[in-house]
Amino acid sequence: MDQILSLLSATVPRARSLEQLARPLLSLLSQITGMESTYLTTINIEDGTQRVEVARNTGKMIIPEGLVVPWADTLCKRALEENRQYSDNVDECWGDSEAAQTLGIKTYLSAPIRSQSGRVIGTVCAASSDQVACPSNVKPVLRLLSTLLGYFIERELLVEQLQAANAELAALALTDPLTGLANRRAILRDLDHLFALAQRENRYVLIGVIDLDGFKRINDVYGHQAGDHFLQEVASKLKQCLRSSDRVGRLGGDEFILIAQGASPDNKDSNEELSVAARLMQERLSRAIAGRYTLGDSTEAFDYQGASVGVVAVMPATITVEDAIRIADSEMYRVKQQRRGQKAEAISMSN
Repeated sequence: MDQILSLLSATVPRARSLEQLARPLLSLLSQITGMESTYLTTINIEDGTQRVEVARNTGKMIIPEGLVVPWADTLCKRALEENRQYSDNVDECWGDSEAAQTLGIKTYLSAPIRSQSGRVIGTVCAASSDQVACPSNVKPVLRLLSTLLGYFIERELLVEQLQAANAELAALALTDPLTGLANRRAILRDLDHLFALAQRENRYVLIGVIDLDGFKRINDVYGHQAGDHFLQEVASKLKQCLRSSDRVGRLGGDEFILIAQGASPDNKDSNEELSVAARLMQERLSRAIAGRYTLGDSTEAFDYQGASVGVVAVMPATITVEDAIRIADSEMYRVKQQRRGQKAEAISMSN
């Protein structure tokens, strides 16, 4: 017992992770039991799986770390249900376990690891391909190890949950809740990064500002729920027409923004190349948005004539992010005025 207390006093305070704690404890368990494999598992009851997190193997039988097996097939589950902590004749007790047969386990010893609420979250085990007697002092040691390991497992689970929650909150803070696109904050941050990257690689950047003409009328005629569905459909069409490396975001209301990295321009006529790239992107976005839209679950549909789309291609070394967006915005308004003029002319001619 003095040896055990000495090991624990040296190990527990220094352990910063589950693995750092488990390895010396499994080594201790191996010395006490004389079994060739000792290992720590975690159990996911919801997924129905058990995973070997840390293992110590000293003989011919190998319990591999990272091994995932169905929880229903494990010796651990059978031992827990039967309240049988030890067996030196696994074939006779649990001959239906494929995992035990595959690993060649003949002697098995385990203790459940429980959370503070009593839920089983893992096991600490010893196993051998030979018949090994169970030491008289092993049960209190197993209880002590399972308690210590339980604290660390629960702590790591809590850390993982907090990290996942923080990641979800961070994603929500950068996502437009209606369309699932990047919001204004996220897309402007990404544009800053894209400018820096394009400047290092001497590439141009495409910026497109999109304003959905007639959106107010859609809300007035069909209702705001239909308007929301229309915005979601537009977002989907924009994502489908772009490359995976391109980014589209919602600035707010019925305004969207595209950012994309272009190639390194040909210095002989770079202005013409940038103009062509901007025009082609403008045409692609305009084609993607115009078309027939359904209004949610309704069978009612309408033909949308399209949006005002302004696209510019700029070299980051020659302009700031703010000025580039301003120019793209101005180009969008130029297109809007042009579309209004064309519509007015068409009405005039029809009369």
